[in-house]
Amino acid sequence: MDFTPSYKKLYDSGELGRRAGEALSLLKTCRCCPHDCKANRIEGEYGVCASGYLPIVSSYTAHHGEEPVLSGSRGAGNIFFGNCNLKCVYCQNYEISQNWKVERYHEVSHEQLAEIMIELQSRGCHNIGLVSPTHFSAAILKSINLAVEKGLKLPIIYNTNGYDSVEILKLYDGIADIYLPDFKFGDNEYAKKYSNAENYFEHTSEALKEMYRQVGDELVYDGEVVVRGLIIRHLVLPNDLAGSEKIFRFIAEELSTGVHISLMSQYFPANKVNKEILLDRKLRESEYEKVLRLMDKYGLENGWIQEFDSSENYLPHFNKSRENPFGIETKK
Repeated sequence: MDFTPSYKKLYDSGELGRRAGEALSLLKTCRCCPHDCKANRIEGEYGVCASGYLPIVSSYTAHHGEEPVLSGSRGAGNIFFGNCNLKCVYCQNYEISQNWKVERYHEVSHEQLAEIMIELQSRGCHNIGLVSPTHFSAAILKSINLAVEKGLKLPIIYNTNGYDSVEILKLYDGIADIYLPDFKFGDNEYAKKYSNAENYFEHTSEALKEMYRQVGDELVYDGEVVVRGLIIRHLVLPNDLAGSEKIFRFIAEELSTGVHISLMSQYFPANKVNKEILLDRKLRESEYEKVLRLMDKYGLENGWIQEFDSSENYLPHFNKSRENPFGIETKK
């Protein structure tokens, strides 16, 4: 199918520019995420995320490690933003998410971020993947507006940890074509202890309801890759610390059993988990298979599973061929 991103109409009407301006105004008393820290980032104050006014880009590339329906044959045009609004003790990307003294030197202007999007498009990427965008969500909208002016026409993926502001997400309605959120915790106590997130389950639930309202549970393809839809990622943690059953129950009862789930098996001890006895070991295959059975219990049959690999140098390999006793659909 021929794909025209919905943000094109918003740009032509001036609505995209208006929303970009409204989003930037939120930085005066920052409420880009549920921390609601009210830092004046426009005037140089730093919020909980240790970030100021301009976005930080750690790297950008044609990325082939996402779900197959996002990477396709030419890669997802991923832009990896520095810093984070969460502080996960087990973060495998902590060198860019929690190293604010270094990442601050990677700030880019709104115009430079727009040029990055255009460059990724010129490389032939299938989409623009905004990776960990939450704390820069306001600034990114201005860059998207500038990029559309320069000819951007790719679908945009909002690839987030799930701890998002519904107010901001509403500004992305018709701009983000694909939502790719994590749902990390079903237990607020563990979310606070391991990720410094207050009331994570409630805030993430509301964010996902808004994403679902915007794009529904059906994935729309252009013939090779998805160009519109919602895919929820869930990383299985040791000792059931992720609270997987509560998360699956919410998805099935509050969203839809048709929602696509990407069940991640790539957990291994990293960052600061040597101080956390319940997280300081590799994931067991039996733990991953238990969560697979929970998906079946709640009728969540769409999505992707990964080959289990207990090595510390794990790279995710999405399973596209394994016979699946749990009824999990694997898109090809």
